[in-house]
Amino acid sequence: MPKNVRLLVIGMFVNVIGNSFLWPLNTIYMHEYLGKSLSVAGLVLMANAGAGVVGNLLGGFLFDRIGGFKSIIGGITLSLLALLYLIYDHSWYPYIIFLTVLGFSGGVIFPSMYAMVGTIWPEGGRKAFNSIYLAQNVGVAIGPALAGFIASVHIDYIFSANFLFYLIFFFIAFFGYKKLEIAPDRHTDIIRETAKIKQKAPFIALLILTSGYLLTWLVYSQWSTTISTHALSLGVTLKEYSFIWTINGLLIVIGQPIIKPIIKRLEKQLKAQMILGTAIFIVSFIVVSFAGSFKMFIISMIILTFGEMIVWPAIPTLASQLAPKGRDGFYQGVVNSAATIGRMIGPFAGGVLVEIYGMKAMLLLLTSLMSISIVTTLLYDRPLKSSEQKPEIP
Repeated sequence: MPKNVRLLVIGMFVNVIGNSFLWPLNTIYMHEYLGKSLSVAGLVLMANAGAGVVGNLLGGFLFDRIGGFKSIIGGITLSLLALLYLIYDHSWYPYIIFLTVLGFSGGVIFPSMYAMVGTIWPEGGRKAFNSIYLAQNVGVAIGPALAGFIASVHIDYIFSANFLFYLIFFFIAFFGYKKLEIAPDRHTDIIRETAKIKQKAPFIALLILTSGYLLTWLVYSQWSTTISTHALSLGVTLKEYSFIWTINGLLIVIGQPIIKPIIKRLEKQLKAQMILGTAIFIVSFIVVSFAGSFKMFIISMIILTFGEMIVWPAIPTLASQLAPKGRDGFYQGVVNSAATIGRMIGPFAGGVLVEIYGMKAMLLLLTSLMSISIVTTLLYDRPLKSSEQKPEIP
């Protein structure tokens, strides 16, 4: 792994630890501490994710226009300002406003991180994106565990802890990312590019691919929203629920040797990887829909984790392969936006469905919706096959 990629990996690790102080606890904080219903909490998270969609698209655009360094520093600075105010006042209305700001600023950061690793280490392929993915999940392993411990002392302290990690990330980015070199064949003449989509077939393929990705995230987001409050209602403690996310992050790291033979066998068949991972996702959500104890939640999370280890890194890898020269940031922005739209719709849809039909029916209904992503995976490369210029997509 190149030294520059290590810097990006470290930055992503610190960034996600900071993020992990808030996102697993958002619904719990609004529902348990601020007294809001699940559907109202879902609306707030929808605003947060909607701002993230705008941030993702803007972040990808800014990467292509002004480079990753300025984009990332801008996003971190805005996050620091929002968190600084939340430390001072995290009552209902400031919480709504600044959680939305954090969605936007976080959205600006992520596509630049993914686009930078893809352009700095283009020969890395799936390895490049998997390194960022692993960094995220080591952060997820540590962040929620720390958040659960800090929240058990006092819930208000999570905002200060989040601010501290964003401050560390700022210094890593400011001193480490300024001189990162971008592979010239992936980032040439982008200033003279127009916003018009010149190569339609790859872009249509990307939209089909990410539509299924959106549905998968819509269901996945229930773990940090409706499932969290459901688990607490069954007697799972805040520390135990945070520990479930720690298991997720740790298993992603220590489970790499377990899935390595599968990934190696399917190395040039990213489509097959995605279908397999989605099928495992579906099994995990069927299990959690019947969960009645802490042990069953853990089993479901273990199954879910193996699914995401297989499918998540494949999406940005395919987007990077589909991207024309100089459009890497834009394509990664679309990928991140699809995930963010899923996270935007998921909490509200889940909250409404729970209140109408109950937890089990909601999970089974949304899980059946996830199966559509298998169809989009099978069909996404049809536009490429009918196009005169066909990228080599496995």
